[in-house]
Amino acid sequence: MKFVPDTSVIINGKFYELLESMGGEVILPEAVISEIEAQANRGLLIGFTGLKELEKIKELENSGKIKITFYGKRPEKWQIEKAKSGEIDDIIRNAALENDAELVTSDYIQSVVAKIKGIKIRYIEIKKPPEIRIEDFFDEKTMSVHLKENTLPRAKKGLPGNFVLVNISDKILTREELEEISTDIIERARSTKNSYIEIETKGATVVQLSEYRIVITKEPFSDGIEITAVKPLVKLDIDYYKIDEKLMNRIKNGTNGILISGSPGAGKTTFAQALAEWYAKNGKIVKTMEKPRDLQVIDEITQYTSLEGDMSKTGNILLMVRPDITIFDEVRTTEDFIVYADLRLAGVGMVGIVHATKAIDAIQRLIGRVELGVIPQVVDTVIHIEAGKIAKILILEYVVKIPSGLKEEDLARPVIEIRDYYTGIVEYEIYSFGEQIVVVPVTREKSSIYKLAEERLEELLKNYIKDVFKVEIVGENTANLYIRESMISEIIGKKGSNIEKLEKITGMHLEVYPFKDENLSKGNKIEVGLEKKKDYLLFVGREYAGYTGYIMADSEILFKATISKDGYIRIKSNSENSKILEKAIKSAKKLYFVIE
Repeated sequence: MKFVPDTSVIINGKFYELLESMGGEVILPEAVISEIEAQANRGLLIGFTGLKELEKIKELENSGKIKITFYGKRPEKWQIEKAKSGEIDDIIRNAALENDAELVTSDYIQSVVAKIKGIKIRYIEIKKPPEIRIEDFFDEKTMSVHLKENTLPRAKKGLPGNFVLVNISDKILTREELEEISTDIIERARSTKNSYIEIETKGATVVQLSEYRIVITKEPFSDGIEITAVKPLVKLDIDYYKIDEKLMNRIKNGTNGILISGSPGAGKTTFAQALAEWYAKNGKIVKTMEKPRDLQVIDEITQYTSLEGDMSKTGNILLMVRPDITIFDEVRTTEDFIVYADLRLAGVGMVGIVHATKAIDAIQRLIGRVELGVIPQVVDTVIHIEAGKIAKILILEYVVKIPSGLKEEDLARPVIEIRDYYTGIVEYEIYSFGEQIVVVPVTREKSSIYKLAEERLEELLKNYIKDVFKVEIVGENTANLYIRESMISEIIGKKGSNIEKLEKITGMHLEVYPFKDENLSKGNKIEVGLEKKKDYLLFVGREYAGYTGYIMADSEILFKATISKDGYIRIKSNSENSKILEKAIKSAKKLYFVIE
């Protein structure tokens, strides 16, 4: 019996299995060999897999089980360029028709077209999975899997910002096993719904296989076969991030240029997904720009990748689609920043995801890629994510002023002020200095007048606020009032009635925030001040009032205590704790309070 195979059935190994069981005569089109050779020359995994299968088929001929006849000519350049349109498949079909042979394929479209043309067809559907699949390495706690030949398989387990790298097997992976896993990934990416081969270059293939984002590398790009697969472990909604109403209003109505920054694995993508779905559920048309497409979003959000490998072409299409919000994952290259800025200046709301260890680093990546004066129109808010939570928010504003640290009035110039969203304090300034664009941290030593004003303001507010609080003056007529989160609603009052009264009394605009001190977290050590009157007085700080924890001398725990409303711990003379404390003081040990 005469068989003509196409490329699909050779690469998946089914043609070799057929010949091994049945034997027969093989009419091997030069177009098939040419296509597999071209794929291997481009460094594609399927090309090398195909070559190995051809070698196995040749061994069957050497053993006398089959006969191979090479048929036809190598395809011309125009046929190779139109291979995806079916030109190579047409050559293979004609080879079967001209030799009165049976066409063997695992390509469904190829089989249907062959039937229409009256060609004898043997369609072999791929049903049997390989012994190992990439999904087998995952469990409900696995964020990513890292496989490399001749090493133990490893995985990151945990949550964004809180994970460990562990070995998940004591069996070293062989090259053959990784080749089998790689081939299975690529074949399923071509045939599975919501799966794509995003990038295919010499030595590297990027695949989106359902919810898995997979990168496969081999020589010459890497020193061996390596597979890295990432799966979103958690999907959260926007409520998880406990964003205050003021910020939500800014995101919804007042801002259209956002950068979400964070280090790899910090939870940027998870937050972006939550934000995208929140926009979509609040009446916005939302699209994404991704390469590869790995955001897990609701069906109402259309996900775009680079059009013909060019994100600027994707941007041109988006301008015609007219979305309200576009999520751009990941903004990295100069071209990406230019596309982001172009869409933003065209009126499209943009949310970009950027790798950065600090929030300011995300803004610095714009410098030199976007004109200085345009930066605040392109990006006005940076949301920095750490360990899956919002750690910092910066806002940008363009003003004309004398930069901080300079004195001469004729040095006034356009300056981008970068403020902390919650405190309103300017933390950085960006401006031109000679031919350089500089990013300057703004250090503020409060004048004695400011400190005195804050003390007076606190004394005044003590008559009306009976709980612990802290005041910080951030402008001529503006102050931040920090108080326990549980007390905020009481301080503001119904429809803002209480805070309005306090503003009339003080003559200042008051912004109310929860305490943001890092020392309020469990386990943190706070150095304690010591006073001796009749009793021992340990001063921790009014902002820690009501907290329970332990008094420590260096690393030794002395006793448990609770901080009073005025920020003190009182140790009565002649008490057992007083004796313990005196012993520690005589040893010249430092005293600390550790929150329980």
